[in-house]
Amino acid sequence: MRDQDHSGLSAMVRPLMGALLSGFVIFLTGAIYAQNAPQIVPRVTGNAVPMSEAPIPPLARPITDDKRVMRNYPEQPPVIPHSIDGYQLTLKTNRCLDCHRRQYTEGSGAPMISVTHFMDRDGQVLADVTPRRYFCTACHVEQTDAKPLVPNTFQDMLQVHDPKQ
Repeated sequence: MRDQDHSGLSAMVRPLMGALLSGFVIFLTGAIYAQNAPQIVPRVTGNAVPMSEAPIPPLARPITDDKRVMRNYPEQPPVIPHSIDGYQLTLKTNRCLDCHRRQYTEGSGAPMISVTHFMDRDGQVLADVTPRRYFCTACHVEQTDAKPLVPNTFQDMLQVHDPKQ
């Protein structure tokens, strides 16, 4: 009778012990791999040692020459070629529109907002900037003298496919 009681208990315990042992082996293997895993992607920002202090780099300075910069690909939003420090951009106020709205471009000399900014999602042209294009800095960024975080070997399509070069 003793064997019957133990065999019933051991029949329940054996699968449980096997599952626990398998889980422990998988956990141990993962921990060893994580310690020895190669670093494939270099760190872009932050400290090499987490939670350590590092000097804060200076803010990039805006380029204020008002020159238009060539775009790298079709439909790329143009960069903002002037400082926008202190520009108010809220639900009720958009300082960008003081110069770039159609009726103000002649006096300001600023380029007019693209016609796409007046179209709603159904393609209907509105009298004023559509709400989904109202917050300019969602797509347009200020041009600065910031150094690239990672090396960039981008080449314009015309340079890559130009048979003369």
